Amino acid sequence: MILSGKAILSKINKSELKIDPFTMEQIQPASIDLRLGTHFLTIDEHENAVVSLEKPATYREIETKDKIILPPHSFLLATTMETVELPNDLTAFVEGRSSIGRLGLFIQNAGWVDPGFKGQITLELFNANRLPIELTVGRRICQLVFAEVNEEAEPYKGKYLNQSGATNSRIFQDIEVRT
Repeated sequence: MILSGKAILSKINKSELKIDPFTMEQIQPASIDLRLGTHFLTIDEHENAVVSLEKPATYREIETKDKIILPPHSFLLATTMETVELPNDLTAFVEGRSSIGRLGLFIQNAGWVDPGFKGQITLELFNANRLPIELTVGRRICQLVFAEVNEEAEPYKGKYLNQSGATNSRIFQDIEVRT
């Protein structure tokens, strides 16, 4: 069952769901908006001859307290301003805001946040336009839609637990690589 905005607020007020920082304006009818943080990563095209799933890519870090320009047809990792802590009986879907998507900005994070996850959400941003898109730190950029799981799940213990800031891909740590 997807949680209503009232149910989300109730869980926040009871500290069953933690979102920090948080303002009432973020609560929507069946989701909560998250805001763009200050930390970004872009794959360093001068350091990587090819992007491989088998080894770490080299990224260039960008920190800003104001705005960032996303060039046409380019990709950028971003972070949410908020740190999220899900209980073991909730999962969440990350969705881009429709108004932003209508401008050609695709927002994703693989779309899923597991029960027990703690950390900031890393967002994958892609500008599908032929024009640059200006992004402002602190603007509502995506939304989390929460759903109850049918029983308490084992908490997330994966490679992105407690991530802070935009976090690089750790696909090279997957079990297929280690065996």
